[in-house]
Amino acid sequence: MKKTVIILLLLVSARTLAQEGDRVITTAVPFLTIASDARSSGMGDLGVATSVDAFSQQWNPAKFAFAERKTGIGISYTPYLESIITDIALLNGSFYNKLNERSAFAVSIRYFTLGEIELRNSFEEAGTLVKPNELAIDGSYALKLSDRFSMAVAGRFISSNLEIPQLGNAVQNGNTFAVDIAGYYRGPEKAYQNFDGRWTWGFNISNLGPKIKYDDGGQENFLPTNLGLGGGFDFIFDMDNTLSLKAEFNKLLVPTPQDFNGNGILDSEDNQEYQQIGFLEGVFKSFGDAPDGLSEELQEVTWALGAEYVFREAFMLRAGYFNESEEKGFRKFFSLGAGFKYNNAQIDLSYLFSTAQVRNPLENTLRFSLTFNLGEQFYND
Repeated sequence: MKKTVIILLLLVSARTLAQEGDRVITTAVPFLTIASDARSSGMGDLGVATSVDAFSQQWNPAKFAFAERKTGIGISYTPYLESIITDIALLNGSFYNKLNERSAFAVSIRYFTLGEIELRNSFEEAGTLVKPNELAIDGSYALKLSDRFSMAVAGRFISSNLEIPQLGNAVQNGNTFAVDIAGYYRGPEKAYQNFDGRWTWGFNISNLGPKIKYDDGGQENFLPTNLGLGGGFDFIFDMDNTLSLKAEFNKLLVPTPQDFNGNGILDSEDNQEYQQIGFLEGVFKSFGDAPDGLSEELQEVTWALGAEYVFREAFMLRAGYFNESEEKGFRKFFSLGAGFKYNNAQIDLSYLFSTAQVRNPLENTLRFSLTFNLGEQFYND
């Protein structure tokens, strides 16, 4: 019962913020935007322009074309609201395989579980247990278009089972599909005065697809369609020491909620007109529909900075910072991470410290990832 109240409060509070005029963009299946691996979360939730790993499917599948091993397998576990509830979590499994030196394919699955929730109308009656969950299954293909640049396309099936059963009503999952379009550039290693270095950059348009709804007459909800742009530089000091500095910018390609009827508040009439916007139309509107103009559009852009130090390809230290406008969600946090590699196996950990007044659901949470890199080795330089 306690869990039910907490979840409902979280959902209601998000809707209330939008209704009171803060114009916070909310979408369905927000679990797709949660960093599901410990390496990226340890660098401030970025990964568009970092080096390839088994979890690149979420961030930029074009990176798989530059993988240095034939096969990679990744498993990760992210507790959610751990300080309040113990059985809400995001699980991720990923697999990639290089077909040759220029191409690769990958598949992954992300599963977000809300654990068991007991429903009852009174304390006297027997409760009914439900297990709300959400699922995404991905497949991607990456190809080098040149020695330095690759692109990828990905397809994603999304299923959301969050409907609460009611007397006489059948529960129906919300199902839809989405695609990603991504690109990745990995520059040549160049000699500078005291070190070698390499530039990288990338982009990823993710979760581009039709809206999701849970019944035939219900409200349709936008997917978290997102544009991610990132870049950075790798300082290669010697064979044993490398430092990577990365920056990333993200913007939801979803229309801004606004006062269509001009009565000064966001009400049900505004919501009905908002629902008439198609998902493709919404993508184009998202670049210029903020009521306060360019200043508000810039508020809808999040940014992150991350760093990763690697010693002998066996020990890694990471740090990052993520920033979101106070008017558009108020997520601000530092993160720390570490990785340890032995032979073909690597374990990564990360920890998040919120710096905003609004508590982060992942605050004080330790996240885990396990990666296996197997098979033939490829050389990209």
